[in-house]
Amino acid sequence: MSKSKSNSMQSKRFVIRKNLIGKGVIVEFTKKDGSVVKYDHDAVYNANKAKFEAMNCFKKYKSYTATNNLPTFAREFVVD
Repeated sequence: MSKSKSNSMQSKRFVIRKNLIGKGVIVEFTKKDGSVVKYDHDAVYNANKAKFEAMNCFKKYKSYTATNNLPTFAREFVVD
């Protein structure tokens, strides 16, 4: 994963991380089929905060990932 100076980050999976909250990061997620989806990290987190905070993985690893596709709860936050 790499981070550029323009508050965007490239990733091979969908990711929400505690250390990215509030930083205005746009994540560029490359799916297995090679297509790229961009989403607003903070918007996804803020809309689903209770869900993330209740997840064991988020408590233990301070992140949530999905490898193969964009989760349905995040699809409304896709940006161009």
